[in-house]
Amino acid sequence: MTDDRRILDHPTFDIDTSVEKIAAEFRAGFEKVSLIDSPAVTMFGSARVREGSPPYEAARETARRFGAEGWSVITGGGGGVMEGANRGAREGGGQSVGFNIKLPHEQAPNPYCDVTHTFDHFYARKVCFVRPAEGFVIFPGGFGTLDELFESLTLIQTGKIQHFPVVLFDSGYWGELVDFVQDGLAEQGMISRGDIELLRLTDEPSEAVAHVCDCYRRLRT
Repeated sequence: MTDDRRILDHPTFDIDTSVEKIAAEFRAGFEKVSLIDSPAVTMFGSARVREGSPPYEAARETARRFGAEGWSVITGGGGGVMEGANRGAREGGGQSVGFNIKLPHEQAPNPYCDVTHTFDHFYARKVCFVRPAEGFVIFPGGFGTLDELFESLTLIQTGKIQHFPVVLFDSGYWGELVDFVQDGLAEQGMISRGDIELLRLTDEPSEAVAHVCDCYRRLRT
């Protein structure tokens, strides 16, 4: 049974109690966010890749460079790309943050996080990905990664959060998606041409870091 049905179908379901639990989860998450002590970038990607794979090592090197620039790196706290990014942040001397999630098939936290918290609900976790972030760097991934990508674009497009850079890493993986955004969505008027500029495609860790850092400096001058 899913979490929503378990709550709603429970014979003693109480709205006030459920709201209080959700509010407590947000509070706990925000308390962890308050421990982030430098500009932060959130990095997403698949939990299924392994150490030595191109996505893992690219995330590790990109995060290492962010750490060397004095940035904090936030991930979902699990394995794969998340582990690579948290590991790289530590290697670069930056703060490493992992916001994990309880799943039916347990996602074990990786051992490279300085600040960590495990959420019950995706929506509270997502808010804590966005709230402290000055940019997103998104590596190859599946449904969860796509969800995080398009939610961030929607929030920026609608003005619900500040306009910050969204970098897609690996042109071979993301190229067809970017083509669809340009030739499908924009061409048919589903988004404006200016919305295409929300995305930056790269294959170089140095370019990803430079783009996010440059945008951060421009927003503060």
